[in-house]
Amino acid sequence: MNTLPFHDLDVDASLRTILEGTATETGERFFAALVENLARALNTHGAWVTEYIEEQRRLKALAFWMGGQWIHGWEMVVDGTPCERVIDDRCLIHIPDNLLDIYGNDPDVRAVGAASYMGMPLLDLDGKILGHLAVLDLRPMPKEPRAEALFQIFAARAAAELRRLRAEKQVREREEKLGRLVNSAMDAIIELNRNLNVTRVNAAAEKVFGCSSQEIMGQLFTRFLSSDSRERLARLIIELDLRPEGERYTWIPGGLNAQSASGEGFPAEATISRFDMGREPFYTLILRNVNARLQAQQKIRSLTVEAEYLREEIKELQSFDEIVGQSEPVASVLRDIEEVAGTDANVLILGETGTGKELIARAIHRNSRRREKPLIKVNCAAMPGTLIESELFGHEQGAFTGATKKREGRFALADGGTIFLDEIGELPVELQVKLLRVLQEGEFEPVGSSRTQKVDVRVIAATNRDLKQATQEGKFREDLYYRLNVFPIELPPLRERGDDISLLASTFANKFAQRMGRLIEPLSEACMGRLKAYGWPGNVRELQNVIERGVITSRDGRLNLDRALPETGKMTATEAMSLEATAKRVRTAKELAALERSNLVAAMEATGWRIAGDGGAAQLLGMKPTTLSSRMKALGIERKR
Repeated sequence: MNTLPFHDLDVDASLRTILEGTATETGERFFAALVENLARALNTHGAWVTEYIEEQRRLKALAFWMGGQWIHGWEMVVDGTPCERVIDDRCLIHIPDNLLDIYGNDPDVRAVGAASYMGMPLLDLDGKILGHLAVLDLRPMPKEPRAEALFQIFAARAAAELRRLRAEKQVREREEKLGRLVNSAMDAIIELNRNLNVTRVNAAAEKVFGCSSQEIMGQLFTRFLSSDSRERLARLIIELDLRPEGERYTWIPGGLNAQSASGEGFPAEATISRFDMGREPFYTLILRNVNARLQAQQKIRSLTVEAEYLREEIKELQSFDEIVGQSEPVASVLRDIEEVAGTDANVLILGETGTGKELIARAIHRNSRRREKPLIKVNCAAMPGTLIESELFGHEQGAFTGATKKREGRFALADGGTIFLDEIGELPVELQVKLLRVLQEGEFEPVGSSRTQKVDVRVIAATNRDLKQATQEGKFREDLYYRLNVFPIELPPLRERGDDISLLASTFANKFAQRMGRLIEPLSEACMGRLKAYGWPGNVRELQNVIERGVITSRDGRLNLDRALPETGKMTATEAMSLEATAKRVRTAKELAALERSNLVAAMEATGWRIAGDGGAAQLLGMKPTTLSSRMKALGIERKR
C-alpha cells in the first residue's frame, strides 16, 4: 500500500520549504517555486496556481506542476470541474477520495486518473476572486488539519503576490498616464538634476527651445537662460533646499528670461519644485506663456501624488502585508479592525510609542470602502505650530509671507479617502476648533480665504498621551475628544504580547537577513529567553531596531544580541549558557507533568477560572473544554476556596 500524502507531515520543515523556496522570487518565478515546493511539501502528484478571468469563468495557469514536469499554457472553463466549487463557494474545497466518481466527465481528471483534490480561492482585500491554488493526487488525501493549514499558508502567500502584482500594474498605468499627460501639456516641462543638467523634457519644451530632446538631454540648462536669470534660478534652488519637505516648490514672480537654441530670447513665467529620488534631489521647471492656464500643473501634481502613494503601497506589500502576532491582545485588536473598517466612524488609536499605530490605521483604511482613495498621513508633532494650519487646510496665494502660490492642504488631498492624524495630542489648541468643524460639518476655509471648502474625509487619530487627562487639564478640547473617540482601539505594549516577541523577532531576522544577503540561523531558546526577559519600552519599533543591529553584527549565521540589546536587556555569558543549557536539558516525565500543571493553572488564573466560551482558558490554550477538564482532573487542579 502506498504511503498517504499527508502521513507524518512535518509542518516546520514544510514551512521552511515555503520560505526558502520562494523568499528570493517574484512574479512568474515566485509562482513556479510556490507550486513546485507545495507539491513536494504535501507529497502530491501535482499543484497549480491560476488567475481567474471572471467574465469568461476561465482559469489561466500562472504555474502548473504535474507528475514531475511543467505544463505550459494551461487554461480551462471552471464549469463541471472541482475548481468550480472553489470559485463559487469561495472557500477551501477538499475531496479526499473518489474524485473520478464525482468528476469523471472532467477530461483533465480522467486523463490523470486522479483520486483526490484540494483547492483554495485567492482573494483580494475586497473579497474579489483573483485566482485559485490547487493540488491533486493519484492516492487518497485524508482529512488532515495540519495539511489544510499548511495549504492555506501557501494560498495566502500566492494571494499576496497577486495583490502585489496588481498594485505594481496600477503604478505602471499611473506612470504611463503621467507620461502621456506631461508630453501632451502645452507648457514646457524640464527635469533637472542637482547639477542643473537636463534629465527629461516634454514635447512642448522641444518646441519652446527649438531643438530635439536628444540635443537638450544632458545639457546644462543655464545655457537656455540669460545671465540674470541664471543667478536667480541658483538662488531659488538654494532656497528650496533649505525648506522643509512638503514645501519645496515656488512660483517664480516675474518669471525668467529664457532663450532658444538659436539664441532668440523670450520671457517666460515659471514654477520650480524639488523632489527626491533615491536620496538624490531633482528639480521640475515648468515654463509657460503669460496667458497659459494652470490646469496642466494641477493635473501633474495630482497624478504624481497618486503614483507616489501607490509606490508606498507596493513597498508595504513587499515588506509586511499583515499584522504579525498570535496573542489574544493582538487578536482582540484585529477583531476591532474588522468591526470598524467597513464603517465611516472616526477611530482613536491609543498606545505607547512603537506599538504600530500607523500599521493599524493602514489596515483600517485598506479594509474600508475608501481603499481606492489615498490614506494621507500627518504627524501633528513634527510640524511647527505656525505651519500646521496651512499644512492641514492649505492656503491662498499671498495669505502670509512666503505664500507665493495657492496650495492644497492635506484634508483636500484626502477628499474621498482617509486622513491619519498621528500624535493628535500635540495639535495646538487654536487649531482644535478648526478640526472640530471639519469633523462636525465636513468643511473648512484655507488660510487667507473666505471660501468654504467641502470635503468627505474619514479621520483616524492616534496618540500615546492620555487625552482624557489632557481634557481635564484644559490642554485638549473635550468636545473634540468625544468626536475622535467614537471607536477607540487600544494597542497592547509588546511586553504584554507573550510569544509574539519570538514570532516578531524571527520575522524581523528573516527580513533583514534577506535584505542584507545573509543567512541567519533560527533563533535559539537562549535568544528567545533574553528577548522575552527585556521590558521593551520602545515596543515593536525597538525590537525591530535591536534585531536589525543583531543581524548587522551577526557572526557565523548567529544573531548577535550582546551588542544589539540595551544594557538593561543584556545578560552575562554564564547566564546565557545557563539559559541555553536549561532549554536543551532533557526533562523527566515528572518534570513535564509539573510544567503542564503550572501552565494550566496560569491559564485558569488568567481567565478567572472560566474553562469554556470566548476568552476562556480552553480557547487560550487551543484545546477543547472537555480535554482541559479531563487534564485538570488528572493533574488534581482545583480552584482554591
